[in-house]
Amino acid sequence: MNHGTALLWKRRALSSLSATRRGLPQEKMSENGMVSRAKVLTIDTMNPTVKKVEYAVRGPIVQRAVELERELSEGMKKPFAEVIKANIGDAHAMGQQPITFFRQVLALCSYPELLNDSTFPEDAKSRAHRILQSCGGNSMGSYSASQGIDSVRQDVARYIERRDGGVPCDPDDIYLTTGASDGIVTMLKLLVCGEGAARTGVMISIPQYPLYSAALAELGAVQINYYLNEETCWSLDIGELQRALDEARQYCNPRALCIINPGNPTGQVQSRECIEDVIRFAAKERLFLMADEVYQDNVYAEGCQFHSFKKVLFEMGPEYSNTVELASFHSTSKCYMGECGFRGGYMEIINMDDEVKAQLTKLVSVRLCPPVPGQALMDLVVNPPQPGEPSYDNFIKERTATLSALAQKAKLTEQVLNTVQGISCNPVQGAMYSFPRITIPEKAIKEATDKGQQPDMFYCMKMLEETGICLVPGSGFGQKDGTYHFRMTILPPNDKLQILLNKVKEFHQRFTQQYS
Repeated sequence: MNHGTALLWKRRALSSLSATRRGLPQEKMSENGMVSRAKVLTIDTMNPTVKKVEYAVRGPIVQRAVELERELSEGMKKPFAEVIKANIGDAHAMGQQPITFFRQVLALCSYPELLNDSTFPEDAKSRAHRILQSCGGNSMGSYSASQGIDSVRQDVARYIERRDGGVPCDPDDIYLTTGASDGIVTMLKLLVCGEGAARTGVMISIPQYPLYSAALAELGAVQINYYLNEETCWSLDIGELQRALDEARQYCNPRALCIINPGNPTGQVQSRECIEDVIRFAAKERLFLMADEVYQDNVYAEGCQFHSFKKVLFEMGPEYSNTVELASFHSTSKCYMGECGFRGGYMEIINMDDEVKAQLTKLVSVRLCPPVPGQALMDLVVNPPQPGEPSYDNFIKERTATLSALAQKAKLTEQVLNTVQGISCNPVQGAMYSFPRITIPEKAIKEATDKGQQPDMFYCMKMLEETGICLVPGSGFGQKDGTYHFRMTILPPNDKLQILLNKVKEFHQRFTQQYS
């Protein structure tokens, strides 16, 4: 090595040392003498909280399902002709038809030239005209106010008043959101603070919808698990809430309690008595209540009824209605609408500190505004055709047919799964999913453990590979130790749902025999 080359190497070594000390990417010398620069963003230098995020609904098993679909399209032979994605509550993807009136108005809003088309009913045109007048430049392509279009928030407030029997609702307490998920994450951002034992803890049900655990992981908050009682149809027990809270106070600062009603993935519908107990508990323990009510129209079981947390709160009197802090959430993605892709939603806040509310408004302004088409759709959901209007009869017919079909499929799912030895399914009282308990033989548990997999992940992955059915293992939602489950949507059409259930039944019997 000559003097010039040695000097060059020395300078690069010093530069690399300096870069290392400054936390900058190092340059590396390749064999051919070319300098390659290391990545600025690596798995070791990225945000560590993101690596803790898990979202089972679209996790490894779903990624494998996508691979299988591609392999089938390329002509590869499989023991099945198609992949059935029963892992997610995506209603239209599973064959549910959209509500005609909603799509008519959205079409008119998207292409106002259609307002001159005589094939559209006059009430759809009137509704579209009103929405467009509320948009900048009379275009749905413009930004809206960050809190949402004012006229839509007013319609949401009137809807809540009708739903809750006249309990007042202030449009200024309504925030339109990008689906319910956006509102939930925004509220968690406001709540999380502190370090060490003072770090915010948030109570979530187990089983839970993985949005909650994922958001808490990303925010670096403490997840506090309280367990629903499977033996009593996934009921919520105040004693279990107290146990979880008391234990958590030893290592964090519990500040919020999240409730999903009707339940996801468990399908239970909370009784009014239970909701009252939860409100008293939150008041006593000074907890901020978050009520996820996106399945409020999806109630099927006889004797069950949806009660909003806000309605119950105000009917309990000023002792609670003037003090308990509550945020409730709704969406266009579920119920009879199933319009997941439009990402429409709202949240209502109750008893929020005025200064915090100002910070909330500032926070939502950072993302400019929710999608305006989603806001328009939410307006139609809360202000549908009225009696006497041209579209009313067809709207009621479509809405009733969709909800009736879901009720029938909820009952069918429960009945078929309960005929299988080793599968036990609680009644699907509401929402869009069954969450049956499965018995997994010890031999299969050992094989799963040896492969580094949860036993129900192992079970669901084998089902996918052998039948093409994509389900979500219960471990992705949380479950009591020693129990195993899967979540399956009830959304497929009746004929496909029956085929799906029969395949699940046959697979479980085959799986049990194989590992006995």
